[in-house]
Amino acid sequence: MKLYQHIETLWDYMQLKHVLKPAECLFVMCSNDLRVAEYAAKLYHQNLAKLIVFSGGEGRFTDGLFEKSEAETFAEIARIAGVPNEAILVETRSSNSGENVRFTEQLLKEKRIHCESLILVQKPFMERRAIATFEKQWQSPYSRLQVTSTAHPFFEYINEEMPLMMVLEALMEDFSRVKTYPEKGFQTEQEIPAHVESSYQALQEKFGFGQV
Repeated sequence: MKLYQHIETLWDYMQLKHVLKPAECLFVMCSNDLRVAEYAAKLYHQNLAKLIVFSGGEGRFTDGLFEKSEAETFAEIARIAGVPNEAILVETRSSNSGENVRFTEQLLKEKRIHCESLILVQKPFMERRAIATFEKQWQSPYSRLQVTSTAHPFFEYINEEMPLMMVLEALMEDFSRVKTYPEKGFQTEQEIPAHVESSYQALQEKFGFGQV
């Protein structure tokens, strides 16, 4: 199998392709990809939820990247896209996915907002880890959990801000976390088909990325 096919195999595995139903809250796990903020605003305008929570302080890709926190930066993009301020909450302390979940849950409790149905909004290659992290870290009862992203194909996702090797390394590292984080108590176990593991091993042998 050619290398680009191994990449597509891994990329496809990390996306869950949920067909979205309306929920009480869009929970945006912020990052260095501003397209996620634009996509969240689009989902809001499609009436998929009446509340957006943007969660993120600074993480491994955004240290010094923005003038404000990830969440504040994303929220401003959403406001420019027409999302009213009263429909937005920001959580600005988190620095990783586990903190995104825990600190957002804490914020909603402080605001006395109870969300039983949520839509996680992430980058395409982080869909699976986002939902696995939520399932492990979120303590409140919930009735329905969905995850979504812009769902770009790998080679359409790449741009000047997110070049090929940066995205490939991030993809492989996130897949490695899907494998190793359950035993550390960070997220739920995910079934990994043999052909997906084989593609990861082929890419790891070629590029050396992925060990976390």
